[in-house]
Amino acid sequence: MNYWTKLSIEYANQRSYLDDLFQVYSTIPEGIREINEEIWKEVEKAYKKKKNVALVKELLKLNLFPIKDSYIAYLKRDKSSIERNPKTINRISGRLYEMGLDKIYERCSEPKETNRQIGPMFKDWLKKKSLGIQPVLLDKFMSNNSDAILDAGDKAMMDFAKEHLNYNHNKGLDFVVRFNGKYVIGEAKFLTDFGGHQNAQFNDAISTIETKKVKAIKIAILDGVLYIKGKNKMYKSITEIYKNYNIMSTLVLREFLYQL
Repeated sequence: MNYWTKLSIEYANQRSYLDDLFQVYSTIPEGIREINEEIWKEVEKAYKKKKNVALVKELLKLNLFPIKDSYIAYLKRDKSSIERNPKTINRISGRLYEMGLDKIYERCSEPKETNRQIGPMFKDWLKKKSLGIQPVLLDKFMSNNSDAILDAGDKAMMDFAKEHLNYNHNKGLDFVVRFNGKYVIGEAKFLTDFGGHQNAQFNDAISTIETKKVKAIKIAILDGVLYIKGKNKMYKSITEIYKNYNIMSTLVLREFLYQL
């Protein structure tokens, strides 16, 4: 098994892994969403007059629709469909009237889900100089060959890697660094559970380190449930199928880089 994967598993199972990981992924829900007062006035007006079409139209203007319904996204993307599908609008409106205005307001102002906030947290952690080096913009990154972390968006990192490191995968990167004259590229994911979207996230990271002929060390910076020992698919994958890949926790990343 890869040394850094083994170290990550040991860290997760023998030390205060979650307590320490919170320094990177501090998934505290944000405060309530602000609701546009003018839109809300129109919502109240339509609700009180029982104008179904107007009610749905106004609520669709807000960042969060108050009920989960498979047809909401379609209505949001094709406003003309609202007038053409009265039964759907009546069905949705019926649920809204059942909820009442107070509950509608509460739902519309709910905080963002924490898993939607996770994405930028790894880069925010890097910007705190957590690896001992302050990330720098592309011009400075390319100005010399000293140790450096690239501060850029996923696509900009991908473009740099394509141009300079023979990276040929159409997937953005979370991590591009140069240590001791060696380049390291990778993706960072916090896998909060098994199944569905989390499996897709895991596979994304693996597909990056499977890219061939890259002039860089490829790593997958993964944290979360994959290090729980047992028969889960992710643990089996990192200890058997991908046992020779550089898969590691954020919490051992500093040690990995400084030994290059």
